[in-house]
Parts: sequence; structure tokens; C-alpha cells
Amino acid sequence: MGGGNTGIQLGIVRGISYGVFGAPGIFMPQIRELGSRLARVYLTWNQIEPQPGSYDWSAVDALLGQLGPGDRLWITVVTASRWATRQATDFLPASMPRDVAAYQLFLGALVSHCRGAVAYWQCNNEPSNAGLWSGSAADYADLATVFARTVRNADPDAQIVLGGCGFDVLGSNAGSEQRAFFDEVLARAGDAFDVFDVHLYDAPQRIPAHIEDARAMMRLRGIDRPVVVGEYGGPTLLGFPELDSVMQSVMMEAFADGEPSLDSADLAAQGEMPDRRAMRALYGKMAELPPTLQMFMQGCPPALEARRHRIACREIVTRNLLAMAGGVTLTLAWNLAPEVPNYRDPFNLMGFISDKLALLSYQHDELSRREPAAETFARFAALMSDATAVRRVDTDLGIVAMEVTRERGPLFVFWAEADPFTGEDEPPKLIEWPWAADTAHVCDVFGISRDARPASGHLSLGVSVTPLLVSA
Repeated sequence: MGGGNTGIQLGIVRGISYGVFGAPGIFMPQIRELGSRLARVYLTWNQIEPQPGSYDWSAVDALLGQLGPGDRLWITVVTASRWATRQATDFLPASMPRDVAAYQLFLGALVSHCRGAVAYWQCNNEPSNAGLWSGSAADYADLATVFARTVRNADPDAQIVLGGCGFDVLGSNAGSEQRAFFDEVLARAGDAFDVFDVHLYDAPQRIPAHIEDARAMMRLRGIDRPVVVGEYGGPTLLGFPELDSVMQSVMMEAFADGEPSLDSADLAAQGEMPDRRAMRALYGKMAELPPTLQMFMQGCPPALEARRHRIACREIVTRNLLAMAGGVTLTLAWNLAPEVPNYRDPFNLMGFISDKLALLSYQHDELSRREPAAETFARFAALMSDATAVRRVDTDLGIVAMEVTRERGPLFVFWAEADPFTGEDEPPKLIEWPWAADTAHVCDVFGISRDARPASGHLSLGVSVTPLLVSA
């Protein structure tokens, strides 16, 4: 998990607007305290070159200045500018440069300024998502090609990440518009990346298929590159298909007038936009909604809030191990914390979708309060600090068994396959596992240790939906 590129790496995403809506803050010490040394951060063209030829390095230097030995960065460069891009904005959506030469000068200056500190460079994010990229697949492929060439010239040691492949692609059927988008990008820009980034937010059990799907998309175009997970998190609404009809209604109302502008000045002036009206209406009938939906809402009943926290803790472990058993060695959790201290808006649609995934929150102006999932992340990171591989072991009991290869000796993780919301109410299943060591240490994802005494070369475990982590 340190500064090298070998073994398994657990990173954390800081967010999508570092320094855009407020002063660029300190966060790397908090990431280190959680056991990670890799952070993903977004920077926009508008931040760094607000006027042609005039560079402002304040956000970049604030970022670089908090790095310690062994810390590394993944920077997603957002092609957003009020003067230099086809769609004028300081935030989103990203779009093509008006002048490719100006873009190359900007990008080359940025990469040179950061040389040696950034392990991964990414050209925009989820380009098949219309709210994040305003352009065609051919546009994005052309830009990705220029991006890769410019980064490689300025820092040959850095890795190039192909813009995130999200649920809009992985959750769609063959032949969908989103899949066609990525197929065209892979066909046109197959040499313009070193790793392929997927984002995993729907049901954890679908993760192995999503990883294989990403590889199949590349194979179709004769490409063989590592798959990395640039974002993951749960629980999310995507993991509860029974809520689709409710959310489709909300989304249709929210975007009846098209995608809203995400320029910071426009956001401040928009007032009560359709998405906020849709969310306000949803909150107005909160008590009538299914508990699986209520738990994502601000001010939900405490019992539902506590249950959502428990699910989040479980999924820190299960999502990582399911991806790693598929050969992934780099994952980044979404996300570290709110980007604006003490800001919470229940009627913000994007906040409704993802705010509760934050690992940390603010106490006054200090980023110091750990959510339960952060405690689980820290425990898991400590156990995985010398891990090199994960292998799924077949069982016929409805139990998932993972073997983690580590320098200090193996780690086994067990959990029962069950409904994410009601599964914790089911009784545990008994498993007898071969165990040669004289002792065993058993701890669940909440940090609660269990008594476990091997007998006759076996370890008896009661396994529930809550993962058990077992080592000698």
C-alpha cells in the first residue's frame, strides 16, 4: 500500500472539485491515517490556466505540498474552461479544446510541474455520461490520444488511465449507446492508455462479471491492459433494483428540461431547479417510502441509518475482495469526505446519490470525524498492507470464501451470500474449514473479535452476511 507499484493498493478518492468551490484543503494526513498512500484528485483546466498563458499553481501546490514520502497521486484532468473549451464552464461538463495546441501547452506544463509525484493521469471522467462529457466518442478518443502523448513526453514513468467506465456502460445491454461509445474509443485510442478504469456501484455480486466485461470490451479490439477500480462504494440505490421505478420518476422530473449547467457561477444563481423540486417532493413523502430508500435520505430513522452504516462496512471488504479475486490490484474508495466543510443539502440530487458514502466528515472546520466505514477501511487496509493476491475458494454452502496471499501469512475472509438489507437478520451458517495452525484470530468487519479454537485440523465458524477475517 506504500509507494511501490507491486502488490495490492487501496486508494481513496478525494472528490471531483478540489479547490473549485472553496480553498484547497489538507487531506493527505487523514488518508494516511486510514492506511492508504494513494489519493485520486480532480483538477480543471480553468483552475490552472484561468486566462490564456497565465498559470495559477495555488491548488496544485496545495496538493503537492501535503505529500509525504511514499504518497502518490492519481489526477483526473477535467477539460473545463471558460475560455479554452467548446462548452464554456469552470467545472462540468468537460468538452473539447478550442485549440489543441493550447491544451497541449497547458497539460504539458501541469504534468511537468507535478513530475514524480503523480503515478496516474486520467483524461476526464466517465466520458459516456452526458453530464460529464459534452462531445462524441470520436472527440474523446482524439483528446485521449493527445492526452497520452503529452503526458508520456512530460513524464514517461506515469501511467495513463482511460476515463472511467461506469454503470451507464456496465449496467447496459450489448448494443447500447454507452457501450458503442466505449467501443469506438477503444477502436480509435487503443494505444492511448495503460490501465482501464471501471467504477463499481451496483450490487457487489455483479463485480466479477463487470471486471470480465471490461476485459471482453478490450479483447474485442485486440487490447490487453490491466483493469483498475477508480471508484467503488456502497450501498447505493443501484444495488436495490426494486427502487428503480421510484428513482426513474424522480430522475425524469429532475431532468425534464435537460442537464443543468454546472458552472460554479450558474450553480449559485440557479435557485430552485427541477432536480431540487423533485427531491423536495420525494422528501415530502419520506415516511411512505420503502425503508431501503429511506436509509439513503438525510434525517432517516436512526435504526435505518445504523443499518446503512453496517452495510457500508461490509461492502468496503466485499467489493474490494470480489474485484481483487478477479485480478484487480488497485482500487479507490468513493470518497474521502464532503468537499465543502459542513455543507449538507438534502435536496441536492447528486448528494442524495452519494453523500452518505463519505468516509470522513467535518467537526467544525476540521476533517476529523470517522464514519463507521472509515474504521472498517482502516482495519482492512492494515490487514492487506502486504497482500499480493486474492483467490476465491469454491464452497457449496452459499458462503463466499477468499484466500488473501500475504508476506506475513495468509488471510481468509468468509461471508454468506444474502440480501444486503435483510441478510443480517438471517441465522449464521456453519462451515468447517481446514486449518493447520494451532491458533486462529477471527475478527469481523466491525472490529469485534470472536473465539475460534482449531480442532482436528479444522476451524468451525458461524458465517453470516458480515464478513469474518481469519488469520493464524
